[in-house]
Amino acid sequence: MKKPRLSTFIILGLLLGIGVGYILNITLPDGTWHVEVAGYFHLLADIFLRMIKMIIAPLVFAGIVSGMLGSESPKEVGRLGAKAMAWFLTASICSLLIGLVLANMYGIGAGMPLPHGTLKTDISAGALDFKAFVTHMVPQSAIAAMAQNDIIAIVVFSVFFGFALSAIRKVEPSAGVVAQAIEGILKIMLKLTHFVMWFAPVGVFGATASAIVEHGLGVILVYGKFIAACYSGFAILMFALIAVGYLFLKRGVFRLLSAMRTPMIIGFSTSSSEAAFPKMLEQLAKVGVPYRISSLILPLGYSFNADGVMMYQAFATVFLLQAYGIHVSLLQQIGMMFIMLVASKGAAGVPRASLVVVASTLPMFGVPIEGLAILLAADTFIDMARTVVNLTGNGIATAVVAKWEAKHDSVDAPAASKDATIGAGESAGRSFST
Repeated sequence: MKKPRLSTFIILGLLLGIGVGYILNITLPDGTWHVEVAGYFHLLADIFLRMIKMIIAPLVFAGIVSGMLGSESPKEVGRLGAKAMAWFLTASICSLLIGLVLANMYGIGAGMPLPHGTLKTDISAGALDFKAFVTHMVPQSAIAAMAQNDIIAIVVFSVFFGFALSAIRKVEPSAGVVAQAIEGILKIMLKLTHFVMWFAPVGVFGATASAIVEHGLGVILVYGKFIAACYSGFAILMFALIAVGYLFLKRGVFRLLSAMRTPMIIGFSTSSSEAAFPKMLEQLAKVGVPYRISSLILPLGYSFNADGVMMYQAFATVFLLQAYGIHVSLLQQIGMMFIMLVASKGAAGVPRASLVVVASTLPMFGVPIEGLAILLAADTFIDMARTVVNLTGNGIATAVVAKWEAKHDSVDAPAASKDATIGAGESAGRSFST
């Protein structure tokens, strides 16, 4: 009999969390009970997320360095980064523009007039500083960056370390030992990842039950119009990403999406792209993406390619402009979106980054940031879909970059097979050119 897949248990955990959460939400007495019980359920999700964070830093470091050791030259790494950033920039602009057009078409905030200065929120625009972010990219301490799971700083250090190790390993015998040790660490971390991921159904159950116990299903009805508008926009953006992916990957894009089911479920349930990161690496390897590519492009994508966040910023901004009855021309809105495009790159790692970016931009048009408080209750549910869109965009981007790097219009078969063996213990000689 065929063993159940991890995704099956995750879906069961999701459904069980909804059921248990709803029952407790309607049966618990009024007061602080809902928040307290939700906190106990969220403990399971917190443990799972801490386990994920435990393995992220060594996994990213070992993956990037090991991948660079298999690269032909430092130019190859630079070429990969340039191609990825070109894709990220284009995707971000398209996501913002699609969101802007849809939000204006829907008129999502027109029916909810808000008075100025009546709402309170803990969102601070001061958390956004693009110059500080650029400086922060180069870590003062590699150990501190790893301790804090600062992905972009870990990537920068890992690239420098990989360059240095590649430069001396042919002339320094001890460097060869270090290279072998790092490749061994990578194998160990990937096996550890496999063990950790089997706790995912429990974490998903806890996260889902916690949200439903505290907020109930009613929040979906109260903010139904805004949530439905965002979800429809995410669906259109997903279709656009898949369509563009099909242009490059042909039918391989559907194999890619099938392989990404489990990471998507994890991301949707926990509202965390970070939680899905290890499984994303494993699944990309299964469909033939060389690990030297995915281990570099995915961490970059987490900081620079949040397609779902880009679209949500457009929806949230237009919603509040309409809710406050403030008229802004389409040209002004486009200018606002490009400001957000730049500002969002400085919000990587900031809690509720999308709302922080919106908060930093709205005062330019006379909208008090207190208006963001009305979005907070719905943000938990929107963040689930937002995370799935981010994962889809990063997965397709990584696969397309791999396709660009491949010879003879297909992913390099030997590299893919090797990486799949490391990542999943299976052969992945399938290409995206089918």
